[in-house]
Amino acid sequence: MTADIPTPTLPPETDRASLDLRPSERALELRETLVDFMHEHVFPAEHAYETYRKNAGPDDHTVPPVVEDLKKHARARGLWNLFLPAESGISQLDYAGLAEITGWSLHLAPEATNGQAPDTGNMELLHLFGTDLQKEQWLRPLLDGEIRSAFSMTEVAVASSDATNIETRIERDGDDYVINGRKWWTSGAADPRCKFLIVMGKTNPTAEPHRQQSMVLVPVDTPGVTIVRDVPVFGRYDQHGHCEVVYDNVRVPVGNLLGGEGAGFAVAQARLGPGRIHHCMRALGASERALALMAARAKSRIAFGKPLADQGVVQQQIAESRIAIDQARLLCQFAAKTIDEHGNKAAAPYVSAAKVSVPRVALDVIDRAIQVHGGAGVSDDVPLAAMYGWHRAMRLFDGPDEVHLRTIAKAELRKH
Repeated sequence: MTADIPTPTLPPETDRASLDLRPSERALELRETLVDFMHEHVFPAEHAYETYRKNAGPDDHTVPPVVEDLKKHARARGLWNLFLPAESGISQLDYAGLAEITGWSLHLAPEATNGQAPDTGNMELLHLFGTDLQKEQWLRPLLDGEIRSAFSMTEVAVASSDATNIETRIERDGDDYVINGRKWWTSGAADPRCKFLIVMGKTNPTAEPHRQQSMVLVPVDTPGVTIVRDVPVFGRYDQHGHCEVVYDNVRVPVGNLLGGEGAGFAVAQARLGPGRIHHCMRALGASERALALMAARAKSRIAFGKPLADQGVVQQQIAESRIAIDQARLLCQFAAKTIDEHGNKAAAPYVSAAKVSVPRVALDVIDRAIQVHGGAGVSDDVPLAAMYGWHRAMRLFDGPDEVHLRTIAKAELRKH
């Protein structure tokens, strides 16, 4: 007797987006304007940014003045709040291509267009779940680029890739919530423009695992909030900081609750869908810049009597990079289109696939570019070393690879 042979299946219609991945006419116009902005303003500003940061030192988190100048130019060109469909009028698919371009200059372009993490995710949460008062007090200044914010979920003592592990307590006391806990990787908290933190903790530890958590808005100057330190990424200190934060009997009004008690986990998932795609597209932008640097170096550098570009092994590295970037881009575009057509839940396996594959591609391309640059590649004379460090960290933030692979596997198993 022969065993039954499993046969392939197609995903349900609700899990598939249209394969028409063309951007809208509006997005094409914005793309042209953004590319001009990058060449005319952003790339020339990189030296001033890096010089300011070097002279200020790693313990200084003031924003280099050139950033505010760039924001004025971007806003005047209509390159502002493009990430939020309610503000920009474009789709997630449209924005994906624009986010990629901002990834060409990761320290400058996202913030210049008011599209920097973690503020974009926080603005999405306030837009979706904020009360009118919360939107007036916090969302509007963020949309106007007047302040910055931070998202405080990951903890030192527990594996925060499983958010049900979170130990920070948020307890009701009359008309207030009292917060106690220790967080880290609270990106943005060191920036002097950071005015509030979105803190995730447990309001009801005895509820069902995914109904225990809540989110509250905490002004950064609230008594009991202590920014302990800025945590470096591969020895580098970013201007906005990635901070360890202690909450010691921090008291905020119950009106600072975001999205309802017990809704923290669901709210977090709403935040991470589009945001992960934005991160991935910016990583592809960095990959494109690394490939451009690799090609330029290969054409200009002479070894053994001829340009490196004439070496077959270097040609292979360039070709492999082009193939990988284009494949990853299509996956991201498909995930973005699925969000547009069917929502975050239907897109989750594709978003997870992008979140795993894109950092791998970025690291491979950047590593090849480093190798072609030789000793210069690991120096700070070119941006490749800093790019590598950040995109290696990307395999951990917004969910480590292993968690996303689990999501993909579970979705695949459900089909059969």
